[in-house]
Amino acid sequence: MKYKEAADVEQKRKVMLVFGTRPEAIKMCPLVNELKSRPGIETVVCVTGQHREMLDMVLRTFHVEPKYDLAIMKDRQTLYDIATGILTGIKDVLEQEKPDVVLVHGDTSTTFFTALAAFYQRIPVGHVEAGLRTYNIYSPYPEEFNRQAVTILTRFNFAPTETARQNLLREQRDDRTIYVTGNTGIDALRTTVRADYTHPELQWAADSRMILIEVHRRENLGAPMERMFRAIRRVSEEHPDIKVIYPIHMNPAVREIARAELSGCERIHLIEPLDVLDFHNFEARCHLIMTDSGGIQEEAPSLGKPVLVMRDTTERPEGVAAGTLKLVGTDEETIYENFKLLLEDEAAYAAMSEASNPYGDGFASKRIADILERELEDTHGTLGI
Repeated sequence: MKYKEAADVEQKRKVMLVFGTRPEAIKMCPLVNELKSRPGIETVVCVTGQHREMLDMVLRTFHVEPKYDLAIMKDRQTLYDIATGILTGIKDVLEQEKPDVVLVHGDTSTTFFTALAAFYQRIPVGHVEAGLRTYNIYSPYPEEFNRQAVTILTRFNFAPTETARQNLLREQRDDRTIYVTGNTGIDALRTTVRADYTHPELQWAADSRMILIEVHRRENLGAPMERMFRAIRRVSEEHPDIKVIYPIHMNPAVREIARAELSGCERIHLIEPLDVLDFHNFEARCHLIMTDSGGIQEEAPSLGKPVLVMRDTTERPEGVAAGTLKLVGTDEETIYENFKLLLEDEAAYAAMSEASNPYGDGFASKRIADILERELEDTHGTLGI
């Protein structure tokens, strides 16, 4: 019996998931829990701590406890700090665990430098949310570079949509390495949005149309962010039937700009970051969303919420094509006019709120786990890069 138990342990395939930011965690934790349910897979979680408090909130929500925490975050950290912290810290973890595959997500610095470290040790990489593109290497920055570079190193491309798959095929990636799975962010919504949810801030906004803000992009720091906030403030002061809630990002530079531009308006509340359960329920109850974030562009369509994307490019064109997202850039007047339009034109609002969701059915994690079980079993540990 002891020999059989030993053999069963040896047959398990080891999958390591590495992530470090709040958006990554929201989309990777459902996959962590799905993989843990598979008896043939040993699941190991390593977090880099690229974000800290916001990352920890998500881990608690999904009851995920990392085996390794690199804790790289520094005050006002630079891309150089992140790069050296991850490459130095992840090396020993990979050498100790020797996983059959390392899974990374999306487009963060954690994603790129983890994939690079795995490549150095000839460990296959699985890229969750592969194939998103703007083809402008500085927009978003540095994310567009990160995701393009990770593709070169990837053995398993888990593309969320057919559009993402076509991007990879145009780049001459082997079709046998590409799997269209849907987006794991939709999986998260299936467990977090609740009919009986309440919150004091929602009670404050209950007599109004609530506008939810999420702004934090590095490339928008400075004048672009100032223009965004000025437009939002102008509309808020002109429309007494709306209230704006902005769970303000932890980045000190974002906080400085937000407080300078938005403080003192009675219809705007700047609040501390929400955990994922809270934020998803705020999304479900808002009137519309204004953001420069990526993940919200996928979540909002499944909740029937229009989104004004305050960026010049998006790697999620499916939402624009479906009609639920609108790119409005960072020009103050353009944001102002589009925000006003959705508040004052019922037909324009209805056209966006009734658009379809192109990002999946909430079972992406199951599909990814099924693929890994099948592929890892077929290869018996002989995967190549």
